[in-house]
Amino acid sequence: MLAANDVWTWLEDVKDPEVPVLSVVELGIVRDVRIDDGSVTVTITPTYSGCPAMREIEQEIVRALGARGVESVRLETVYAPAWTTDWMSDGAKQKLSAYGIAPPSRVAEEPNVVAIQSRRTKTDRSVACPYCGSHETELRSQYGSTACKAIQFCRSCQQPFEEFKPF
Repeated sequence: MLAANDVWTWLEDVKDPEVPVLSVVELGIVRDVRIDDGSVTVTITPTYSGCPAMREIEQEIVRALGARGVESVRLETVYAPAWTTDWMSDGAKQKLSAYGIAPPSRVAEEPNVVAIQSRRTKTDRSVACPYCGSHETELRSQYGSTACKAIQFCRSCQQPFEEFKPF
């Protein structure tokens, strides 16, 4: 008998193509799993509406479940509430740091409230360097290799690094 817990476990194997150390579950993209007469519905929320990786993520979800014998997979995309980095697990944030990407800081104090982040400047806040832990860092570019990352520079160890932007 197919159980939702099994599906959640299998979805841990579906990695984000832009940050392959994280699963779509750890990122908080997978919102819900429902099973009805052997058909699985996976509810997902994109990190942002224009995320170029979502089509690949959707295909990988269907492939991963199909490889485990699930013949009927339905993907349901919901946009509200909007995804926030606050949905990322603590384990995901630790993996980001170990991978060399500074994890996002917390956005909202209330778990169901999504704060709107204004544009940051180099002096807004410090980000801990994932290489040496120093907070002597500065924002070099709001735009990194993907729209969800920024480029930071550590003045202590002289390393550039990406930061997963909080939003």
